[in-house]
Amino acid sequence: MNLLQLKSLFVQAGCTKLYAKPLAENDNSKNQVYFAGAVAALNVFPSTEIFAENTDKGPSFKAKLKFGWMLENGNVAAAPNAQLILYSQYPEVRFSGFLLGCKAGPSQLMADRQRAKKFPPALVRQLVGRILFLGVTADRQTLGYVAPGNSEIAAEFNAQSFPQAFVVFREVPLPVAAGQVDSKTELLTQLRRINRLGWIDSKQLGSDGRFKPCNASQCGGFTLEAELGIPKNSDAEPDFHGWEVKQYAVDDFEKLESSKAITLLTPEPDGGFYAQNSTEDFVLKFGYADKKGRADRFNFGGRHKVDVLCPTTGLTMKLVGYDIVKRTITNAQGRMELVSKTGESAASWSFAKLFKHWSDKHQKACFVPSQRRVEPVRQYHYGHKVRLAQQTDSLRLLRAFATGAMYYDPGIKLEEASAEKPKSKKRSQFRVASKNIVALYETVETVAV
Repeated sequence: MNLLQLKSLFVQAGCTKLYAKPLAENDNSKNQVYFAGAVAALNVFPSTEIFAENTDKGPSFKAKLKFGWMLENGNVAAAPNAQLILYSQYPEVRFSGFLLGCKAGPSQLMADRQRAKKFPPALVRQLVGRILFLGVTADRQTLGYVAPGNSEIAAEFNAQSFPQAFVVFREVPLPVAAGQVDSKTELLTQLRRINRLGWIDSKQLGSDGRFKPCNASQCGGFTLEAELGIPKNSDAEPDFHGWEVKQYAVDDFEKLESSKAITLLTPEPDGGFYAQNSTEDFVLKFGYADKKGRADRFNFGGRHKVDVLCPTTGLTMKLVGYDIVKRTITNAQGRMELVSKTGESAASWSFAKLFKHWSDKHQKACFVPSQRRVEPVRQYHYGHKVRLAQQTDSLRLLRAFATGAMYYDPGIKLEEASAEKPKSKKRSQFRVASKNIVALYETVETVAV
């Protein structure tokens, strides 16, 4: 099999991206496969769960993969125990468990040194110069293939120049079917069409495929999503063919960097008083009476930045288990936490939960500027320039919190508070000013659509 045939197998299996890494002698089933400091791997290769664990070597995070080995007949052999391990103190990522429970995996090509010593010379020659290929499918699977070092595939790979994807990985372009376009081109094509529509009536797309009027502050995002064919939802998956699309308000379409806020994450707390009690109890304890004088209503809002007291709630956000000076995780059970003046935990988000949400949605993001008018009806206009942000990881996220670039800005409310059944609305949101998205991504480019 040659490289073109291998790429065709990945395409037939549904892969939209293919990455490759030359394997060293130490990259085997016993020592794990070393991904170096490629923390971004947790965002590139989709995980089903992320677990935190403190070990003798320090804090680590294990990301379970939906993984399988690509066979030469096009079938896939599931490897149910494959996982990525982030050793955050270095930091480095390793790939492990990829043969456990998989009888058809490349066990000889991934054999450890002791076992390899017993191999015949012909097999030993296959171990030097091996290439690991990892493909990612549209339905969030990761597929692997190991090419022997003396194979035609390895020779072709070494003879060509492939662009660097992240750290030790190269991106191997996949063949595109006739009439098919890549996701970036398709996204920009749609945004060009939307820009040329001018002012668009505010709307949202229902799960039934029907457009519905929208008359709320967040309708700028819903209207853009509706034009892109994305139903209103709270799905943790990226919006458009692997791209997370974020709309934000601007005063001038030529000035895309401003202090205007963009909501990036909306995970609910998994710890503290909030997680252990009802929303009603939380707002009554830590919230405040509505400042616009609306009767029988309480709110919980305000910008909460790390180590800064929020005057509206009296709470301070803390990064527990993270060394802000050294920029390292010191405890895998760490968390983002809102703490009262008495030291009570009002709400908290475990690092594992934040990492999972970030890895699910934010490998690639597109930030689209918009303007709004409400007369004669609510309408939105989307700009002719957008910002494309790529290559991020969980440690960048924590650093952004530590520096104040990212902050917690909830919109939680309780109406008819004295009624037998008060009406509550949950809205835990983490936000960033548009000028600060560079703190979260390796590359941010401005593109005219």
